[in-house]
Amino acid sequence: MYLVVFRNRKRADLDGAAYGADADRMVDLAQAQPGFLWFKSYTAEDGEVVAISAWADEAAALGWRRNAEHSTVQGRGRAEYYAEYELLSGPVTRHHQFPEGRP
Repeated sequence: MYLVVFRNRKRADLDGAAYGADADRMVDLAQAQPGFLWFKSYTAEDGEVVAISAWADEAAALGWRRNAEHSTVQGRGRAEYYAEYELLSGPVTRHHQFPEGRP
């Protein structure tokens, strides 16, 4: 498993409708990518958002990064949506689960 963690803060002048439409489309598009496992997004009380996506392996995550529509929306994110962001990614080196076999 390979995780991608995207931490971000939105711009104060964010067009919420445009952002929401792009975010929904990106989730749908990611779910259709080979090797996609799951996606979760959490918003902290201070406004920071942490979005985590899981992929079968690094090649699958890189495939998502190279998706043309995703690349276009990433550019829009830098120009219009995010005040700041940080991306972290890497393979999972340890995994514990309770109960065992949970989907």
